[in-house]
Amino acid sequence: MTGSNFFNTKIEFLKGVGPMRAELLQKELSIFTYGDLIQHYPFRYLDRTQFYKVAELDESMPYVQVRGRIRGKEVIGEGRKQRLAATLVDENGDQLELVWFKGVKWMEKSLKNHTDYIVFGKPTEFNGRFSMAHPELEELAEEKQTTSFLQPVYNTTEKLKAHRIDSKVIAKMMEHLLKVALPQVQESLSPELIETYKLMDKRSAYANIHFPESADKYNKAKFRLKFEELFYIQLRLFRQKVVRKADLKGQVFNQVPTLNEFYKNHMTFDLTGAQKRVVKEIYGDLTAGKQMNRLLQGDVGSGKTIVAFITMLIAADNGAQSVLMAPTEILADQHYVGLRAFADRLGINLGKLTGSTKAKDRKVLHEQLRSGEMKMIVGTHALLEDVVQFQNLGLCIVDEQHRFGVEQRSKLWRKNPRIIPHVLVMTATPIPRTLAMTLYGDLDVSVIDEMPAGRKEIVTVHRFDSHRLRVFQFVRDQIKLGRQVYIVYPLIEESEQMENYKDLMDGYESIKRAFPEYQVSMVHGKLKSQDKDYEMQRFVKNETQIMVATTVIEVGVNVPNASVMIIESAERFGLSQLHQLRGRVGRGAEQSYCILMTGYKLSKDSKTRLETMVRTNNGFEIADIDLKLRGPGDLMGTQQSGVLDLLIADLAKDAPILQEARAAAQRVLHQDPQLEQPEHANIRRHIQSLSANTVNWSRIS
Repeated sequence: MTGSNFFNTKIEFLKGVGPMRAELLQKELSIFTYGDLIQHYPFRYLDRTQFYKVAELDESMPYVQVRGRIRGKEVIGEGRKQRLAATLVDENGDQLELVWFKGVKWMEKSLKNHTDYIVFGKPTEFNGRFSMAHPELEELAEEKQTTSFLQPVYNTTEKLKAHRIDSKVIAKMMEHLLKVALPQVQESLSPELIETYKLMDKRSAYANIHFPESADKYNKAKFRLKFEELFYIQLRLFRQKVVRKADLKGQVFNQVPTLNEFYKNHMTFDLTGAQKRVVKEIYGDLTAGKQMNRLLQGDVGSGKTIVAFITMLIAADNGAQSVLMAPTEILADQHYVGLRAFADRLGINLGKLTGSTKAKDRKVLHEQLRSGEMKMIVGTHALLEDVVQFQNLGLCIVDEQHRFGVEQRSKLWRKNPRIIPHVLVMTATPIPRTLAMTLYGDLDVSVIDEMPAGRKEIVTVHRFDSHRLRVFQFVRDQIKLGRQVYIVYPLIEESEQMENYKDLMDGYESIKRAFPEYQVSMVHGKLKSQDKDYEMQRFVKNETQIMVATTVIEVGVNVPNASVMIIESAERFGLSQLHQLRGRVGRGAEQSYCILMTGYKLSKDSKTRLETMVRTNNGFEIADIDLKLRGPGDLMGTQQSGVLDLLIADLAKDAPILQEARAAAQRVLHQDPQLEQPEHANIRRHIQSLSANTVNWSRIS
């Protein structure tokens, strides 16, 4: 049996598994084959060399190991309130109480009195006595048999534990598997990469990630497996990019007469250095004869829209039509109003198509797009409808692209059957470099990292609930100066777990009571879209001075007169979300303020988020800290993207390894684009052994 076929063997055939356990492993941990199991890596290890006496315990310790003898156990309480309590006595005679609230009957049967155990868990202190809830246990006699220096601890679930499949059972399965599997493991990196990066061979890496022989070997195994995982992800992205650049022709846009006229006669401000650099990068793509596929990142208010308009002008100068698609009507309206002023001066026909465009207006739009009379159109998903046809669609710009599925975007590309349009994807969600390289490695990335001149930095402060009266007085002073205020709440209605957080309805009522002299609007996600738009429009026209809202206002609403953003229960929001909300103010010439309101009880992460917000306005720095706090899954909604199907690497912590793996992938493809050279045989064989639909090429099968 060859290596790749061997790793496709169903898990039930492994010694100690069988059909019943196999079904549970499939359902609970998605382990179907030998390949899945060998890549079910431990999430931490027990250091078998470190033991504590009960007298040395301290509540601040995370997890500790104690050796001792069980002296007595009893089941306390009735029914659902039952618990098992046991006493462990160490060699000094000090006692540690062990408690189980789940699996009481099974635990009581298996726990032996007057027997020596190693217990592992989190110590907590109550009335001067230490206890441990749900510790992991191991009989001392068993412990002597293991040769590993660190003992692996595997992820498992309550359901698996209920069926006696705990971390120790998985470790036993792993021992059986490694005996038969290691001889079948084939090297999947080239000798040159192994030599250059001093990588451990793959067999030893698998052996030492599960049962490390020493700290040094464990670190080498971890580096090897992380490097390989990130290398194959980057290799896949670069190959996609190379194939696309080689195969996909793009229209050549090299005429720029209207653009020159716009620069000379109609632009009332100077572009920043960053905007000029980005325009140059885009122009390079548009004249290269290949399809442009570029991601434009820029913080809220950095001037992406004007870059988008310049790109649309270049398309229009070369006889092509362009589309700017936004995720919401409010955003589409805003882009339309902003660009309309420029388009009118230049005599360009700019249209707008959204869900609420009237039928008779649609008809005119459809005809003008088909005839080519309309060169530019701004809109929402309505642009994707089949009736919307173009004479020559040459450029698609998608704003806040993570709100659109791949399928929706490709519908736009298909609107030009002759030659695929150029694509510019814009986002105001700053994506950390490591994430951008992994999510958008097949796109070229441009960054606007400079704010337009004259923009004042938003002053951000953190205030506790006890300062509310002073904050309200500040709001009054700002409204008297003619400004407007946002107040954002995390929830719509109170729910039991959240009862200590301000909820929107409650907040709306108390704001109306606190400011009887002013008009207050309210917007939340459960409102119908026309009601939402009506309330937003009242605020835009300054008919209401205070807007009470949930996070629906976070992307793209532009009210230059709003200069104060108050975020209630700010500890409940993620860092990137706080930064996005703050970006709703600071759009006019006046000094703007963001006030983060919280109670006194704050977790360590909440404090870090609030301190970061007060300290910096830099979206990229904020995104990096957010990635470290939250991990990549939450950012960008990447769980669905499939790209971040990572087994061992961690984008928040492994940026240096990612950089090296990326450089290595680039070098390999540069030397040998088709991977035909003999020294790349391992890489070629590994890719061929994987099914075409596997997203993560580092997978075994």
